[in-house]
Amino acid sequence: MKKQPLARSAGRPRAFDEEKALDAAMRVFWREGYEAASLSALTDAMGINRPSLYAVFGGKKELFLRTLDRYESGPAGFVTQALREPSARTAVERLLQGAADLATNPETPKGCLLVQGALGCGDGCDGVRKELNRRRDAAEKALRVRLQRARKEGDLPDSVDVNNLTRYVMTLMRGLAVQAAGGTRRRELRGVIETAMRAWPS
Repeated sequence: MKKQPLARSAGRPRAFDEEKALDAAMRVFWREGYEAASLSALTDAMGINRPSLYAVFGGKKELFLRTLDRYESGPAGFVTQALREPSARTAVERLLQGAADLATNPETPKGCLLVQGALGCGDGCDGVRKELNRRRDAAEKALRVRLQRARKEGDLPDSVDVNNLTRYVMTLMRGLAVQAAGGTRRRELRGVIETAMRAWPS
């Protein structure tokens, strides 16, 4: 793919599609992880040169953070939608199914960017690791709040330990992504989900 220069005059549009470039970078990070994703691989996929990357996105770390935002609002947008379901059981089932479907989508890299992105991160990537942890913690907190509301409304028994149930669901979601990255097929992951949902507290 031919690289396009950034140079432009006042009022002149950039010589590349920034949204498409972000999507391309997201796929590289998703497939390779943050540290293993080289600048050459990123610029080749994005169709730009290094000066353009630094001028528009600020650098590799800043680009990665932009791709995380895009991932959460795009491919992983099912999380927010699932938490809006009227019942806690339906919300959790949709979360798990969404995780399995995304992690096995043939049109995107396998697994989960929030998990894959941290693979192989050394000491020099501590800031990236902390940011990924923060985002995973935010998703866990959102689910905990949803389950707490369900218990308060009588949608979950009073005896349910919401903290343990939240950790259980999040562990399942991340486990599904790891299994998918290792080659487990979607129908097999759905079997795991069916088994998990049979243990739903009633």
